[in-house]
Amino acid sequence: MRRVQIFSGSSHPLLTEAICERLGTQPAKCDLNKFSNGETSVSIGTSIRDQDVFIVQSGSKKINDSIIELLIMISACKGGSARSITAVLPYFPYSRQSKKKSHRGAITARMLANLLTVAGITHVITIDLHAPPIQGFFGKPVDNLHAEPLIARWIRNHVSDWKEAVVVSKNPGGSKRVTSLADALKLNFGIITTDRRRSPQMNGSTMLGASGLFGSVNDTGNDVEPDAISLTEQSEDIRSFSRSSPRLWTQTNGTSHSPPQLHRHLNGHPGASPLANSTRVDSESPPTSRTRLHRSLTAPPRSSPDPEDSADEYTDERAREVITGRLIQGHIVDDDAPSPIFSTMSGSVATLPGDQIGPPHLDERDPMTSSFMSVVSRVSSFPADHALGGTFDAAQSDEEEEELKNPELEHTITLVGNVNEKTVFIIDDMIDGSSSWVAAAETVVKRGGAKKVYCIATHGLFGGDSLEDLEDCRCIDHILVSNTFPIDPERIKASKKLIVLDLSGLLAEAIRRTHYGESISQLYQHYQD
Repeated sequence: MRRVQIFSGSSHPLLTEAICERLGTQPAKCDLNKFSNGETSVSIGTSIRDQDVFIVQSGSKKINDSIIELLIMISACKGGSARSITAVLPYFPYSRQSKKKSHRGAITARMLANLLTVAGITHVITIDLHAPPIQGFFGKPVDNLHAEPLIARWIRNHVSDWKEAVVVSKNPGGSKRVTSLADALKLNFGIITTDRRRSPQMNGSTMLGASGLFGSVNDTGNDVEPDAISLTEQSEDIRSFSRSSPRLWTQTNGTSHSPPQLHRHLNGHPGASPLANSTRVDSESPPTSRTRLHRSLTAPPRSSPDPEDSADEYTDERAREVITGRLIQGHIVDDDAPSPIFSTMSGSVATLPGDQIGPPHLDERDPMTSSFMSVVSRVSSFPADHALGGTFDAAQSDEEEEELKNPELEHTITLVGNVNEKTVFIIDDMIDGSSSWVAAAETVVKRGGAKKVYCIATHGLFGGDSLEDLEDCRCIDHILVSNTFPIDPERIKASKKLIVLDLSGLLAEAIRRTHYGESISQLYQHYQD
């Protein structure tokens, strides 16, 4: 191609050479040096006046140096009177920081977009942005290419039984990506979710919370006065509370008894507030009258269910497609394995003053204070949503790997979808840590009965020893990534499961079409071989 110069940064020279080889050219001359104090020096070694310049710079282990080097190269080309400057970023740096995750956080992806614009870019080409809305941070055109067509072609050509496979997302955030590939291959899909198990609060404030929300606790009676709360819902709450907190009623001497019965005593008329009119358990003056608990006449009889409601219920066949498991330190364990939550509680609760394992003994707080303390205790036990960054799940995604490795936490993992005796493609946009991938693979194999697992991602970052951990996992058969991010050749040779998909052809065609002003819409289409 004439009047085109393709420069290579220091992050991924092998990819730039592959792109130039497909275009029948050579990388343009550019000297990249560093001073003794670490400053980057760039010198363009060829004329770029009135030419289209493409600078290929991906992520690397020294990501900040790569960014500064890219900015200096853009500025140098702008000063050399280039007609256009296109930044080719196969992996867009800081793409995981596209929103505020705390009130004092930074939107680093937007800051990087501003730096590139100020430096002088006129166009950006990237592949599979972690957050597609990043395109809106630029005032210049951004082409977000997809590796999905090439991944789908590889699956059709290299997986023998791909028509009976299932595409699985290892977290709910990747469901859109998974459904897109499943639709392209006409396959079924599944979703995996991971939730941290919460330990029951053993302090006095939670005991007060139980009283404030469900009524006053008394061990000697069985009567309840009706009020505005539905009696059916109230009884359901009692059973749910007793099931979820069985340890709350265990005596310190090892004996146990059934949870005490629940009562609500009203000092006023039935419509009065339960907070204002409730009677504490330790009150010396019992209520003057009681009414036996009766079923509400408006409740529908259980013997004649509504046909419409029964039609919406899950059948046994559909229920089999929802599988749950326990995760400890990122691995599936048996249902009878000891929980680290209760192990931690058994060692800490007994040493804390004021904590009780037996039936609660309420203090002298008034009912309104007790209710307030109940709400504070329950709210403080859950992470707060980030007002500027969406829900906690969005902020939690970056910390998922570390949490799964924490030996003091237990997680519940849920698989929705039938993978029994099928090949499974676990899909995400990047592989950085290994814990979530190993957990997903063990779930579909040990719980779901899958016969083969492929871990597929566009960007293979492989931080730390994640590649080696995936290699050691017996539930993972193959690992497929592209060459958008540089991988140490020694690690590639040492791995028997790793497969690197070459995307130089995709980038070369995007550069050619951009130079000649042709449409790139065909690069997003799937082709049948």
